[in-house]
Amino acid sequence: MSIIETIRVALASIIANLLRSSLTMLGIIIGVAAVITMVALGTGAQRAVDEQIEQLGARVLSVMAGQSFWRGVASANRVSLTVDDYEALARDAPLLAEVVPELGGGRQIKYGNKNLYHNVIGTTANYPDVHGIDILAGTMFTAGDLATRRRVVVLGNEIPQNLEMEPENLIGRTLNINRIPFEIIGVFEEVGVRWGPNPDDDVFIPLTTAELRVFGQDRLRSLSAQVADDASLEMGMVDIERVLRREHKIRPGQDNDFMIMNRRQFMEMAQASTEIFAFLLASIAGVSLLVGGIGIMNIMLVSVTERTREIGVRKALGATRFNILMQFVIEALTIGALGGVLGIALGAGGAWALIEFVNWNVYISIEAVLLAVVFSVGVGLFFGIWPARRAAQLDPIEALRHD
Repeated sequence: MSIIETIRVALASIIANLLRSSLTMLGIIIGVAAVITMVALGTGAQRAVDEQIEQLGARVLSVMAGQSFWRGVASANRVSLTVDDYEALARDAPLLAEVVPELGGGRQIKYGNKNLYHNVIGTTANYPDVHGIDILAGTMFTAGDLATRRRVVVLGNEIPQNLEMEPENLIGRTLNINRIPFEIIGVFEEVGVRWGPNPDDDVFIPLTTAELRVFGQDRLRSLSAQVADDASLEMGMVDIERVLRREHKIRPGQDNDFMIMNRRQFMEMAQASTEIFAFLLASIAGVSLLVGGIGIMNIMLVSVTERTREIGVRKALGATRFNILMQFVIEALTIGALGGVLGIALGAGGAWALIEFVNWNVYISIEAVLLAVVFSVGVGLFFGIWPARRAAQLDPIEALRHD
């Protein structure tokens, strides 16, 4: 019997038992769909973290107030960073390309008849450049606005939504912060939750205006420093430490009363977590494929038992063990492969639904699709060989006697 005839007989057997074959395929379909969807979800989360790392920049350090110490004992009072610290770093730290202060806190915001409560951040004109944020509408305030303490404000991306206004329509309007009128001059692009507070939920005003008109104090929430291209992050950290220890009058041997953090490290930790998350999702989905493979083996064993007499007749007519083996292997492979194709379609549909209706970060990679195809075919082959061998090894005389 030729290989083409063997394939024809195998396919005819599948079609003759279409309902049973379809139900057997269902396990593979669900397994492959689960693998595709879960891997797409994990990959999407990982890509989102990668994008956030790129947005943060590889050369940005964060400086935050730490704990003060007296003779090795932590003080109850927390040391504050000040505007003077910012000015000292901007002036005396040559390894820093940019320094951005953040002075802020929660304040009442009123626009028309709407009252909101958001973080108001006093900062400098280079804030969007250092933090990798683009302007959606309008413009950022300038160094001249800081020098003249202008009452201008740039809104985070979520603020127009809370005000039920289009960003473009807010430009030039007046917004009250603590009953002080501010002109809206810009709206930031959406950033999303990255490291620390979400800038989409904040409003930004010139540092001098925040210091003297809104908050009445010079204590900063944090500092961000972009290290120069010709210096390493470690050198930048040493430069920051040198200047701030001098400004805070910390003696040699005493601990720092501030913290310097590389935000990229936190994001890389998040990236490692998403990789583990993606692996766990794929592993869980892989169990479905294993169950589907066991279903193929079960049905193929039942098929061998049901068709024992048919196998005996074929052997009596000249079919070899190889012909019988190939017939059942092809049946198992066909069920696995067809289930894999349908599972890919279902998985892609599930990923699309997550994007459209849940707005999750989902990404279907070619590698995941190829892996699902190979795995589904492999499952069909692996779980189909034993039943096929059992069928091939049947004694033709005993098979013909089978009822």
